[in-house]
Formats: sequence, structure tokens, C-alpha cells
Amino acid sequence: MRRFIIVGHKASTTADFKLDDIAGGAGRLDILLRCVNSAFFLSHRIRTDVEVFLVLQGPGDPPKTVRFVGSELRYLNPDERSTAALVRNALMKKAKDEVRSSPGIYVSSMSFKDLLDHLDGKCQIVYLKEDGSSLREMPLEGEVAFVLSDHRDLDPEEEAELRLRTGSVISLGPISYHADHCITIMNHEMDVRMPPVGPNPS
Repeated sequence: MRRFIIVGHKASTTADFKLDDIAGGAGRLDILLRCVNSAFFLSHRIRTDVEVFLVLQGPGDPPKTVRFVGSELRYLNPDERSTAALVRNALMKKAKDEVRSSPGIYVSSMSFKDLLDHLDGKCQIVYLKEDGSSLREMPLEGEVAFVLSDHRDLDPEEEAELRLRTGSVISLGPISYHADHCITIMNHEMDVRMPPVGPNPS
């Protein structure tokens, strides 16, 4: 299983945003939606071996974590607006523990720290950061979770929590990329290292 954790520092944690204002009124939710698309979409199918965790920390009712499970997704489309609608529907759920809002999409009140605790020991946790070790030098195999942030860096407390659980810090090169581009790069790298099983329609 390949996992991507994206922290949205300003992303809305309630469903009271407009679908035509996901960059402003939803606290740069647009960045996270592009990450979802990059994580799952191939030319003619959706990756079934991927999970995405959107850790929302913006105004309303923080924290919230929206989890996408590739093997269960049914209504995910490439446009940001429809994905924003799926996230908004998830945020309408008020349960503290994780509940399903639609096929393959779950929501909980899990914080970034809670999520790291949940994954610690279950998979290799990898921090994607400009000053890390070269991607080409880092062993990656089996269960891996890649951690990224939105347009802001992780704050010192978040980074400290992450570094308590991993020494794996990877740089994708000398240039800073958008978060969704980083996910595309990592998907390609993992595809080359561990080719997907099963048919790949063209």
C-alpha cells in the first residue's frame, strides 16, 4: 500500500464553503484536491493500491482527516469541483471516530499526531522536504507513507512529531515543486521500483 499524507493548514474543517471558491473560502483546499488527483488518476483507471489522507486544520471544527481509499472509490472524477463536493459531504458528518461518507471516503477528527501514531510501525514513514537525502539513495519498499504539506511548510511542532517517527527525509531535487507534482514524481518512482500488479489498459 502506498499512502500520501497532505497537511492543509488553512483548509476548512466544516462544510460551509462554496464549491466555486475552494481556493479562497475553503482555505486553499484546491491544493489538496490536486494532490488527490495526482495520487489516484492514471490514463484510463484509478490506482487501487493508494490511500490519501487530507489532514485539515483550518477554521470551523479542527482537526479533521479525510481518507481516500483507492480500492473502494466509486465517484471520484478528475475535476476539482466534484472532488471538493466529496470532501464537503464528508465534512457534514459529525462523528469523532472514522465514518464513511461515500464509497472509499472516510472522515474522522484525527489530528496529524493521531495519524502518525496510527501509522507508526505499520509502514515506512517518509518526509518529503527540500533538504533531505537524494531520492535515488533512499530505499523504499513495501508499505510507505509520504508526508507533504500544502503551500506552507510544516510548523516546528508538526515537524518535531514527524521526526520522532522517522529518519527518512527525501529531497526530490534542487527545485521546490508543488505538492501535487511531488506526488506524481513519487508515484512514478514507486512504479519503476515496484511495478503495479494486474492489467494496465491503454
